[in-house]
Amino acid sequence: MCSGDGDIPLYLRVADGNEVDSAIFGTLMADFQQQWQIDALFVADAALYTEENLQMIVSLRWVSRVPATLNAAKELLENISIDAFVPSQISGYRIAPCCNDYGGVRQRWLVIESEARKESDLKQLEKRLTKKYTQAQSQLRKLCQQEFACAEDAFKAAKLLESQLPFHQLANIEVIEHAQHRGRGRPRKDSQPILIYQIQAEVIPKETTINIERERAGRFILATNILDADKLSDKDVLREYKAQQSTERGFRFLKDPLFFTSTVFLNSRKRVAALTMVMGLCLLVYSLGQRALRQSLKRASQTIQNQLGKPTATPTLRWVFQCFMSIHLLTIASLKQISNLSEERCSILQFFGAPCRKYYLLC
Repeated sequence: MCSGDGDIPLYLRVADGNEVDSAIFGTLMADFQQQWQIDALFVADAALYTEENLQMIVSLRWVSRVPATLNAAKELLENISIDAFVPSQISGYRIAPCCNDYGGVRQRWLVIESEARKESDLKQLEKRLTKKYTQAQSQLRKLCQQEFACAEDAFKAAKLLESQLPFHQLANIEVIEHAQHRGRGRPRKDSQPILIYQIQAEVIPKETTINIERERAGRFILATNILDADKLSDKDVLREYKAQQSTERGFRFLKDPLFFTSTVFLNSRKRVAALTMVMGLCLLVYSLGQRALRQSLKRASQTIQNQLGKPTATPTLRWVFQCFMSIHLLTIASLKQISNLSEERCSILQFFGAPCRKYYLLC
């Protein structure tokens, strides 16, 4: 768990890789609240949103994404009117608020529509439609090659295939009757042919289903148990949910190849947990340093150059580390000197504390 102020890790628990997030999130939040006893707003992804978890955290304030697989969520996303959406103060978003009592907990649901996500979802949908159409054509060709003993069996097989197609349906279905003689070679004059039946059809799109998917593109649902919009506005719900990327950034830090943890083999669970705790402490120190740097830049209303040479007031500490990699301490005739300490690097140093500056400025 990370704070919303500076991505500071506050809680770390090493878990079995087979553990299911949705089965443990509620317990983790309740344990955290007992240890810290602060009036915090907990923000989590859809793994939190189960009836059991919501009952566990009924006394806490939370924001969570609602899984789109819930029947209530599906129905809302499919049937909500476009007139229900109002522009958000956050650019590129529209919000449609409503109420819900899933899991016996009274809560606010916000249907969010993102312009950027809608564009991305529509592109992905077109790719899916193309792929599903190709698959449907292949399945239909195989079905048309099959032979059936009666027309009813052939028609049932066609309907079975059609029920398995998510975005397409079969049109102009015909059952073709063929007479076929048994055995090989030229048939005898008195031999009786047998009748076989085959399907002919074409694949066409389900326009209603596809239109529903296009309407749902770019939409997702957020939920919170804070019913009073004056205490937590719709805009703030969305803003807090978007801010949970701090946790993902922490994961990226821990999985970074620079840790070289992939080269370390540990044959006991305790040692794995111990190494993870050391990495968590590294993340804590890193996050505190990055937060202090950004706060110093904000107080001074200053910026430094990022990787692209553009000014930024929110640099990553990793980039600053890279900027200082070529600096070396030289001792010449018992005189210590710092090499490659350019004017730009001296400018960056002023935003760090005195204990840090003394290593480079020798004072």
